[in-house]
Amino acid sequence: MTEQAHTQGRENKTNVYASHEDFHTIFNEDLKELYRLSFLLTRDLAKAERCFVSGLEDCVSGNRVFREWARSWAKRTIVQNAIRELKPRPSQSNSPLSRAMFSNMDEHSRGTGGHFEIDAVLRLADFDRFVFVMSVLEHYSKHDCALLLGCSAGDIREGRTRALKELADSPHMEPSENQLFVQEQK
Repeated sequence: MTEQAHTQGRENKTNVYASHEDFHTIFNEDLKELYRLSFLLTRDLAKAERCFVSGLEDCVSGNRVFREWARSWAKRTIVQNAIRELKPRPSQSNSPLSRAMFSNMDEHSRGTGGHFEIDAVLRLADFDRFVFVMSVLEHYSKHDCALLLGCSAGDIREGRTRALKELADSPHMEPSENQLFVQEQK
């Protein structure tokens, strides 16, 4: 093998990995989607922002991944940061959110273009919300959810069942622009 062919072979292997620029492009192009993922998981604007920014930093400074996997890797880093931030557990009851916050959400939901489904997802207990977002909206397997959340596949199945039941029983199940949000993510 000539020196030039050997160098080109090494360059081609380097090009199959996502670069810093690739991740910057992904986070710019998918800004809304990635931030929405972060917000749905954390249910808090400040935490969502921290998870989003940490996700970008982790992608840029972390392990190398294949370029084809870069988008899913960006989402995974956001999910991992949200898990570290909230530490959702199967036995955990709903996070302490004041009823005032929920009634405030209700007021906004009744406005034009209400946010019924998103608000219903935000009302879920932390663990159930993580399981719903990861398994239903992001299509993570039960096994992947269990590994990331540090629990059993049975815990994932139960959390998903609770989340789907609560969402189905939600009094705000009216057609809205956010119903499209959930349908687009499936």
